[in-house]
Amino acid sequence: MITRKQKEEIVENVARELKEAELVIVTDYRGLTVGDITALRRQLREEQCRFKVTKNTLAKLACRKIGLEQLEQFLDGPSAIAYTSSDPVGPAKVLLKFSKENEALSLKGGFLSGELLTPEQLKALGEIPPKEELLAKVCSGFQAPIYGLVNVLQGNIRSLVYVLEAVRAQKESA
Repeated sequence: MITRKQKEEIVENVARELKEAELVIVTDYRGLTVGDITALRRQLREEQCRFKVTKNTLAKLACRKIGLEQLEQFLDGPSAIAYTSSDPVGPAKVLLKFSKENEALSLKGGFLSGELLTPEQLKALGEIPPKEELLAKVCSGFQAPIYGLVNVLQGNIRSLVYVLEAVRAQKESA
């Protein structure tokens, strides 16, 4: 049995970690084996995300301590909290993919940059392309007009070369 002091330490740690988090996702892990949870934790760790199973009462106290009372509505039944202070899309993708492969894991809701997220919004977040892909699309968007300009300029030069070649061929034949 844990003592009151240990519970207070747990609340402090959870509150500190959730306060620093950019993304918090509450999941229902009922039906997952220890091996499944370990595999999920490993995948989330690669995305700089932590996955913690905490008693709901302690998690609710931690949420109240840092002003995230909105999350309390998701802390009902067996709950585990995934949180990260890095890119929020990666962990959402991992959890979405894992929940599709293991129906025992379900997304209850979350919190992203001050906004409460429903399970549907979490799924939408998980379907966003990776940051690198989005940056590549932005870069290609910037490059497209430049390529168009280069092509137009080359067209004028190409036309001039054809005219000069025709003049040279005409003078040779004359």
